[in-house]
Amino acid sequence: MNSFTLIFLLALLICYTVQFWLAKRQSDHVASHRSAVPDAFKDRVSLEAHQKAADYTIEKGKLGTIDSIIGIVVLLLMTLGGGINAAFVFWAGHIASPMLAGITALATIFLVMTLIDIPTSLYQTFVIEEKYGFNKSTPKQFIKDMLLQLGLGAAIGFPILALILWVMDSVGSTWWLWAWAIIISFSLLMSWLFPTVIAPLFNKFTPMQEGSLKDRIQGLLARCGFNSQGIFIMDGSKRSGHGNAYFTGLGNNKRIVFFDTLVNSLDEEELEAVLAHELGHFKRKHVIKMLVATSVITLISLAILGWLINEPWFYNGLGVEQPSNAAALLLFMLVSPVFTFFMQPISAYFQRKFEFEADDFAASNAKATKMISGLVKLYEENASTLTPDPLYSAFHYSHPPAAIRIAHLETKMQSA
Repeated sequence: MNSFTLIFLLALLICYTVQFWLAKRQSDHVASHRSAVPDAFKDRVSLEAHQKAADYTIEKGKLGTIDSIIGIVVLLLMTLGGGINAAFVFWAGHIASPMLAGITALATIFLVMTLIDIPTSLYQTFVIEEKYGFNKSTPKQFIKDMLLQLGLGAAIGFPILALILWVMDSVGSTWWLWAWAIIISFSLLMSWLFPTVIAPLFNKFTPMQEGSLKDRIQGLLARCGFNSQGIFIMDGSKRSGHGNAYFTGLGNNKRIVFFDTLVNSLDEEELEAVLAHELGHFKRKHVIKMLVATSVITLISLAILGWLINEPWFYNGLGVEQPSNAAALLLFMLVSPVFTFFMQPISAYFQRKFEFEADDFAASNAKATKMISGLVKLYEENASTLTPDPLYSAFHYSHPPAAIRIAHLETKMQSA
């Protein structure tokens, strides 16, 4: 056992010890506040809805812990247990081309890990979501989605992976700069194509009908100087009772999308306020800032991989006997989350900051009271807990907790 093996095991231990501790804190905190609706919501949320959200949060947390334990076991079996090494040795003995053998080995590992994830996904969808009235999917739909995702992953992902591996083999020590350019270009292309090519494979998007709601939304877009390629209603209800709204696409290919469940649960002024919040992300340049941050992190990660790829201890310490570019890429993808776990609170902090800024924009361009009532409805109908543990939310929540977010909006109203 070399020193990097010990470092990896220590990092794994620390990472998951903290994760399990945070999950326990979350469960205990939510359970301890289950008996009463927080004061800020007593006139807005029923005790029954509050307790449903608490129970739903706790059950999802338990499944998340089980999923994490499975993840630890799979990661150890794939690395120190020799799973990755066995896949690369097997395909190297059956395929003459080293690149094709490497891609096939990667495909094998990804397929195995996808299959391992299926039981928890099934339980989440057909037990927990069903129990709390959210699941609208069927086994047939579940299988169709899974096969479609696998097919897209193979059709889109592996050609890009092959290009990156070719660059790694062919351009010398600066390969990571070329790989970075490929990844960023591909990400931008997929963001641009997603609304019109990818998303319609999974859902039906219907242009919003003429009427008062569309007039209100178009008025908001005009006030904010925002251009889009249309306002669409997505049939999210065919899979889930959860509601949402989002923008998608880049440049002149942007779309505004409302889940049909959201349109059915909020009134027109609330939908306008929710849309104003989403507009705030664009107007405050959050999309660009996140893109820049992601690009920088990707570049740093590839530079680190560019160093590790030449170090025998990196392979040997993770159970791979024969170094290769494909093996290095896979090992890095699987192991790096263990070492970067403590960066999560930093990312979550900036994401929550962006949410506050988007709420401020919504309060300035729509009715803050309607933003608040819309949020309360969303929290209630999505069974989102109103009482998360502060430390857990600091690590995991990309949105501010409900009480803090609404208090911020109320302060904004008072100062207006």
